[in-house]
Amino acid sequence: MKNLFDFIIKHSSWFVFLFFAAMSCLLLFQNNPYQHSIYLTSANAVSSSIYGLFNNVTSYFHLRGINEDLQERNAMLENEVVSLRNEINNYKMLVPDTNAVPKEYQNFDFVIAHVISNSISQPYNYVTINRGEADGILPEMGVVDQNGVVGIVNVVGKHSARIISLLNPNLRLSCKVKNSDFFGSLVWDCLSPQYAVLEELPRHVEFANGDTIITSGYSTVFPEGLIVGTIEGKMPTNDDNFYTLKIKLTTDFSRLSTVRVIRNSMKEELVALEAADYNSKDKGGRK
Repeated sequence: MKNLFDFIIKHSSWFVFLFFAAMSCLLLFQNNPYQHSIYLTSANAVSSSIYGLFNNVTSYFHLRGINEDLQERNAMLENEVVSLRNEINNYKMLVPDTNAVPKEYQNFDFVIAHVISNSISQPYNYVTINRGEADGILPEMGVVDQNGVVGIVNVVGKHSARIISLLNPNLRLSCKVKNSDFFGSLVWDCLSPQYAVLEELPRHVEFANGDTIITSGYSTVFPEGLIVGTIEGKMPTNDDNFYTLKIKLTTDFSRLSTVRVIRNSMKEELVALEAADYNSKDKGGRK
């Protein structure tokens, strides 16, 4: 304490000077409008700079908390996206995609399925889906995706089924040029998974490259009008009565994910009628 008093006494003149200088400035800035406005402007500028510096420092130290908050929000949004995707998939399982099959086919309904396995590079290719007999899947049901025809159900288990892919030479599909009533037989030539061959198309059918090839509807498997592919061009043939066309398939078999199995509610009735017609012809022949 003695040292403090000694310091004050020793420098008392400076303290007196600073006191009177402060009082003079106070009286000057308070009693003179011009000097008062200059003081306020300068003080505001200094205080703004100080506050800005303080804000930058505090913001820097708050970055970690802000980053953690953003991470939590991102995680919450990602969870919401996953939840929405699951809900959309559930709705897709219940509601058929109207873009895949025309609305006018009232006798058909559809079961959504997901592809479990798929081959495209083998001589005989198959697709396996996660729907089976428990889901109403039976052999000889057609299968499509959002782009076109995939194949026909071949073997059915309780909760899964195997499909003969369109990329399988054992599958022949009745097809026609869109807006035409003449049909041919589509078959895979074991070359490229992007192309197939349309055989036995009558020579008098008019078509052009790029025309659409659709299902003919001459079976209980596929309704008429499902897109199969587009015409790439003619192929050499020894038959002068028919064309053989190269068809670019609209279905991308390398990216199969979700498919639709087509159920025909009239199939049993149509099969029974065909069997009755066959039996009547057979009996008539024996007579």
